[in-house]
Amino acid sequence: MMPGSLPASAPMPPTASPAPSFRWRPVLVALLIVLSLLAGLGLRQPNPADEPRFVLAARSMVESGQWLLPHRGIELYAEKPPVFMWLQAGAYGLTRDWTTAFLLPSLLAALLVLWLVRDLGRRLWQPRIGDLAALAVFSTLQFGLMAKRAHIDMVLLAMTTLSLWGLLRHLLQGPYWRGWWLGAFAAGLGTVTKGVGFLPLLVLLPWAVHARLHGRSWQGRAGDGWRWAAALPMFIAGTAVWLLPLALALWRSDDPTLQAYAREILLRQTATRYTAAWHHVQPAWYYLRVIALLWLPGSLLLPALFPGWWRRLRRGDARLWLLLGWSLLVLLFFSVSPGKRELYILPMLPAACLAAAPLLPGLLRRPLQRRLLLGYVVFLALAALVVAFGPWLPRDALRRDLDAHVVQQLKYGLVALGVGLGLIALWARSRRAALGVVLATGLLWSIYGLVFAPALDASSSASGLMKRVGERIGPDAQLGMVAWREQNLLQADRPVTEFGFKADWATQWAKAGPWVAEQPTRRWLFVLRDALPACVDRAQVVAIGQSNRNQWLLVPGTAWHAGCVAKPENAQDAADDNDD
Repeated sequence: MMPGSLPASAPMPPTASPAPSFRWRPVLVALLIVLSLLAGLGLRQPNPADEPRFVLAARSMVESGQWLLPHRGIELYAEKPPVFMWLQAGAYGLTRDWTTAFLLPSLLAALLVLWLVRDLGRRLWQPRIGDLAALAVFSTLQFGLMAKRAHIDMVLLAMTTLSLWGLLRHLLQGPYWRGWWLGAFAAGLGTVTKGVGFLPLLVLLPWAVHARLHGRSWQGRAGDGWRWAAALPMFIAGTAVWLLPLALALWRSDDPTLQAYAREILLRQTATRYTAAWHHVQPAWYYLRVIALLWLPGSLLLPALFPGWWRRLRRGDARLWLLLGWSLLVLLFFSVSPGKRELYILPMLPAACLAAAPLLPGLLRRPLQRRLLLGYVVFLALAALVVAFGPWLPRDALRRDLDAHVVQQLKYGLVALGVGLGLIALWARSRRAALGVVLATGLLWSIYGLVFAPALDASSSASGLMKRVGERIGPDAQLGMVAWREQNLLQADRPVTEFGFKADWATQWAKAGPWVAEQPTRRWLFVLRDALPACVDRAQVVAIGQSNRNQWLLVPGTAWHAGCVAKPENAQDAADDNDD
């Protein structure tokens, strides 16, 4: 699976008999990839900002049987369609364990992406190129980060890659009508998973330009018009997985809440969010920085890739015209919008790695590129050791209120990572630098999943905080929440009375005050410190701890001044919603 001495276009000698170690290497590397991505599955809880809200919605679906409209507590969750939550709920139906189920869709989607990239590279070039493309995707930092997180974007990546797989097989190797229709359907399904799922269809633009300039793209035959046109109903069928039941619900009901939900998710969270983003505003060049940092180590090779790409584009290589042309269109699409997040350009990654793969065998024979990759592994090793023994770990532990046992676990993990990466670098040296990067990536995500994430779980997921809350108020007390975060509701050890998530704090207190006053000796309020009003006897308030950079309080019912109108000292219109 790693580059050898033959150029990318040269076939393997028919009489060559690979050495036993070479025959086993692809199997061992594939096993490393699978195990490193799965490492830590079931060992941590959902972490903010996005994971707890998705799990809350999925859990609500399972418990209520209401699958069409996702809920966050008592409110409808209208920021994202429910497809990803359906997958999490389905995974729970198989595993009966939320700590496993919430990550399973992302992990399976990551493995699907790697298989699709490998298969497409093998079909468009040769087996070794497919292997290199898949390894390039796996070795990219952003891919591993998203594979280890329960975000919509890894599932979206699987859908956009599946769409490209079908479309490119048809456009470059056609006719392959089933691939054409599958690509359109996957684009529609991706669109109702997250609004930008239609992006693979933009590959038709560079395909048309290439056909006009070079005239060598496959164009089809007379009488195929209906087959081309069938892509539209297939795309619509993909979107109908969610839009059809939503449309039926809107037709059958005049509930204003449902109407408001549809307006929010179909208009404000799509067109308005793209053209007039209200958060995550970044400059136009923002994604160049993302590529330089989060696409390491591949971004180290970009300067050497550009000349080879340019030569092949000038020769009219349709494969690179479509892969690079589509990637550039996606980059421009997201750069135009004022709202930007690093994960938005993730759909570009498989196409960029596929475009790079045919150049890698020759590129990785150059000493400079090998040294760059080796330097990347050495840098990671040194960074892990510096953090382990430097002042940053104790400082961050103090800020996050981590106990000494957790700090020790993190230190051991960093030392193991640093030493392991150092040994890989010593073994790989310059000659096996590419394989060293793959091994280093596997080690990084294995230690992250088995050590770092579990060690930080009690703090990051708020499970430790909510355990202390349950112990403090006792098993028979009733718990309410004001100015809460999704992880607090998710990790509570009992049913919770909450008064809205996006409602302003004054509105929440207007409901919470009378509620706690009904049974003051049994009811408690879990409250963000900044949201505490003057209507509370502060002498009775319990500081229960901090989590996710916030300080939290417990307010007993006896501390509430009946008849008081609550006005928090640090007013806020609504809870922060750092959605993706």
